[in-house]
Amino acid sequence: MHAFLKDNRDALIARCKLKVSQRPQRAATHAQLANGVPMFLDQLTRTLEAEEAGEPAQSLRISGVAERDTSTFSEIGVSATAHGKELLKLGFSVDQVVYDYGDISQALAELAHERHEPFTTDEFRILNSCVDHAIAYAVMAFSSERDAAVVRQQHADAHERVGFLVHELRNALGTATLAASALELGNMTLSGATGAVLKRSLAALNTLITRSLGEVRSDTQAERAPFSVAALVWDAEQTAQLDASARGCTLLVPAVDTHMMVRANRELLQAALGNLIQNALKFTHAHSAVTVHARAVGDRVLIEVEDHCGGLPPGGAERMFDSFNQRNDDKSGLGIGLSIARQSIEADLGALSVRDVPGSGCVFTISLPLVSLQQRPC
Repeated sequence: MHAFLKDNRDALIARCKLKVSQRPQRAATHAQLANGVPMFLDQLTRTLEAEEAGEPAQSLRISGVAERDTSTFSEIGVSATAHGKELLKLGFSVDQVVYDYGDISQALAELAHERHEPFTTDEFRILNSCVDHAIAYAVMAFSSERDAAVVRQQHADAHERVGFLVHELRNALGTATLAASALELGNMTLSGATGAVLKRSLAALNTLITRSLGEVRSDTQAERAPFSVAALVWDAEQTAQLDASARGCTLLVPAVDTHMMVRANRELLQAALGNLIQNALKFTHAHSAVTVHARAVGDRVLIEVEDHCGGLPPGGAERMFDSFNQRNDDKSGLGIGLSIARQSIEADLGALSVRDVPGSGCVFTISLPLVSLQQRPC
């Protein structure tokens, strides 16, 4: 058989490649075949030669077929392991890993039959053992790499969720702390506007904790409902005024049409808008203004937060919404506020974008579907 393999190596590779190409969503490439069919055929040929020459140790080193312990790597084990990892990176399934080696046996049997080449029982036994060994290593590597990738993604997702929660809790706690300090310094009562800010911040903390517990228990999302954009913007303004004063900035909020409504998760959208305003206040130049506009344009509601940060560096707009991306050397935050805002808004069928105004600043725009008269609650 080893002579037949040498003489017909190219024909066998071509036949295997054809079989691969005929399977749905599968096309053989040079990268896929590098540790696959050609290498396996060479290893099988040398294994058969070693067996015929009475060199069992050499045969074992190449094929490993006499070993049941897959922790001891033979040449076939090493290349099949690499092949399994390559197929995972290329996005294929575990059954396609098995098919790759099954094609070799089928192609060899077909070609031998067509050319009337007889093989001994021992030769077929060695062939089948080598194929079985290669499949075992390839599938083991494929599954191991896939499981490791799943675990890495789960850890990354958990890390991101914790980061988002910490960010939102810190925002609410920071506002509550500012309000409490203002109340104490001004000797004010809780019944005034500053007291209302403190109460809203504490309520936000309670909501965040309750929502997080609910997600742990049932992993369900809060319901979406219609509400007034004017009320949303007013709440955001009241919450952010303390931060603006503390930073020596001016927060400008022109009047908003009280009849304009959107359908969304009010708590998440409130947090997203708060993040945008807080981000603008953080980066706008000292003694400048941050402006919040809200208006209807066609069938959309646009809420714009404009700052005077001086503009973005080249490519800054594309990286703006990446998680854990911070705009300058100020590391007081986690760099995830804008990412949180975009995810929250997109969950409500909206969009969040940023427009750079060179030499002036940035304009962040929330775009949401406008609730029509027919959709408004009675």
